[in-house]
Amino acid sequence: MEQKNILSVKNLKKIYSSKQVADNLALNDLNLDVKEGEIFGLLGPNGAGKTTFINILAGTVIKTAGQVNVWGFDLDQNPRQVRASVGIVPQEVNLDPFFSPRKLLELQAGLYGIKEKDRITDTILKLVSLEKQANSYARSLSGGMKRRLLMAKALVHQPPIVILDEPTAGVDVELRQNLWKNVKLLNELGVTIILTTHYLEEAEEMCGRIAILNKGNIVALDSTKNLLDRIQTKKVTFKTDIKININDDDLESLKIVSQLDSEVCVSYEKSKINMDELINLIKKNNVKIIDISTDDGDLEDVFLRLIKN
Repeated sequence: MEQKNILSVKNLKKIYSSKQVADNLALNDLNLDVKEGEIFGLLGPNGAGKTTFINILAGTVIKTAGQVNVWGFDLDQNPRQVRASVGIVPQEVNLDPFFSPRKLLELQAGLYGIKEKDRITDTILKLVSLEKQANSYARSLSGGMKRRLLMAKALVHQPPIVILDEPTAGVDVELRQNLWKNVKLLNELGVTIILTTHYLEEAEEMCGRIAILNKGNIVALDSTKNLLDRIQTKKVTFKTDIKININDDDLESLKIVSQLDSEVCVSYEKSKINMDELINLIKKNNVKIIDISTDDGDLEDVFLRLIKN
């Protein structure tokens, strides 16, 4: 069954103009579709246009040109419906320290005009594992709880799309894992997730498809797997019984990354060398190979290559 598009963006442009400086093209003819039920990654260095894009969906930045359609609503004709279809989890923790999580969520629901009988405050608190802290002051919550409370605030009006803007910037590894788990849980409930991040392992772990943004342009848009398949360089480490003599030019594209007495790490291009040739080269002076470990590279390689170009 073909998943339908929940968000469709065509030729989206944003130009910030001021009298003092030259016009700044923050988004340049952005085209992308997000499918219902997916976790979609928006990657890019700082200043690539990720936040501008989110702010246009949130209604806090006015686009210069182009079309945005969310959940069947056109941003120009139905701005309120578009805002109601999106929940945004901001990067900055902006919580009133003297409110409890329950009070904050009730207040947020009121702002969205949700009647008391239709509110799902307890369900949301349970979802982000804050039911025990429901009535504590927000200022007494740990960093991780505050992040989860921001997520809860974005869910109050039950939007079909939740956008997480750099959700794990500056948080420790354990907390990051915990947030990932929460996001996946949300996605399993049918919520479409758009995740902006500059942690590439986050995108690799979480996202089915990724768009890479640089200077307002999309430089790649593909499934995570296809993006990873684009990496040409492979790294291999051999542990041997004696030190081996090999040089960079013994095989085309071969480079020695590091060499210790009984361990050598080399990199090569997959298209130019196959593993057998490499093993034969290592073994040729009666060297025994004790262990081999390979590293296929990660999104960082793709990312850096795309952004360099």
